[in-house]
Amino acid sequence: MTLTVPCLFGLESLVADEMRRLNLGGVRAENGRVHCEGTMADIARLNINLRCGARVLMELGSFPAPDFESLFQGVAALPWEDFIPSDGEFPVKGYSLNSKLHSVPACQAIVKKAAAQRLGRAYGRETLPETGRRYQIQFAIIKDTAALYLDTSGEGLYKRGYRAQNLGAPLRETLAAALVLLSRYRGRDAFCDPFCGSGTIPIEAALIAKNRAPGLERSFAAQKWKTMPGTLWLDAAEEAMDKEFHGSYDIWGGDIDPAAVELSRHNAALAGVEDCVRFEVADAGKFHRESAYGQLVTNPPYGERLLEKTEAEALYRRFGAAARTLPPGWRVVVLSSHTEFERAFGRPADKKRKLYNGMLKCDAFLYGR
Repeated sequence: MTLTVPCLFGLESLVADEMRRLNLGGVRAENGRVHCEGTMADIARLNINLRCGARVLMELGSFPAPDFESLFQGVAALPWEDFIPSDGEFPVKGYSLNSKLHSVPACQAIVKKAAAQRLGRAYGRETLPETGRRYQIQFAIIKDTAALYLDTSGEGLYKRGYRAQNLGAPLRETLAAALVLLSRYRGRDAFCDPFCGSGTIPIEAALIAKNRAPGLERSFAAQKWKTMPGTLWLDAAEEAMDKEFHGSYDIWGGDIDPAAVELSRHNAALAGVEDCVRFEVADAGKFHRESAYGQLVTNPPYGERLLEKTEAEALYRRFGAAARTLPPGWRVVVLSSHTEFERAFGRPADKKRKLYNGMLKCDAFLYGR
């Protein structure tokens, strides 16, 4: 079957690399999503192991849909009864881009009606109770071609289960992991985040260093499906745990807010990495690292309003001065939406990568070897 993983724009190549490392075939990336060929067992493996993907969708089919009749007939031709039981709940959501069928609510209603008709005929029922497990239907209509999916993940994959509370505007775990991977950190060098907030970036760095699968401590929608044996999930979890590394790591997070540092320590304990991450109250304008090699990955305040922009620039100047004291063997990755970041930081980036933090367009500024 074809499995599709939506992701934030700019992360497609990282997600594709993750799929290839899981030995999945037919990996191909498009804007905002990556496809591969796999089995029901691979649904469990992807959900448990993916660090940067948003969720795992199982494709049931795709077809031309230039009008509502084509959409209805195409959906009704798909074998929904092979996956959704007679009491299954099957809500519908989706999107349409560059297509004649541009009204998403109208498309939702058509998809729902067609799937219900197919299921009603299969189970010999005029009405379906929808009192059982949830089977979330998703559709994507792009350039008059519709693709229909079942969402196997449930809650987004960024919800690892270790962050009960947030401070301010949180960085999603999937994007934090992507920034760590962009720095090429693998656990051998020192690692630091001088604006750690609730600890997401250092915690994701620790999970990467230990090669610990990020989905081991949470559940997924498809675990409750009758069509997916529980042994598939147990086998995927066992495979992931067998690949874990055990060692000592130099991972540090600092924040000027003592409450943030306490929350970071709490979240690290929930993630099971408190033994390899240190958090301290520290000023990002004064930090210093002695290691000859390392990675600094951080997400400083952006300053979205006018006064805050000025304050953010002053902070970037102090942070840039501290970063210039790092030994030449360090790589630095900073995520910011501030248009004057490089000028305030005091150095143009060696590379830039466009990313999105939620709906906010940002750049990842990359410095170093």
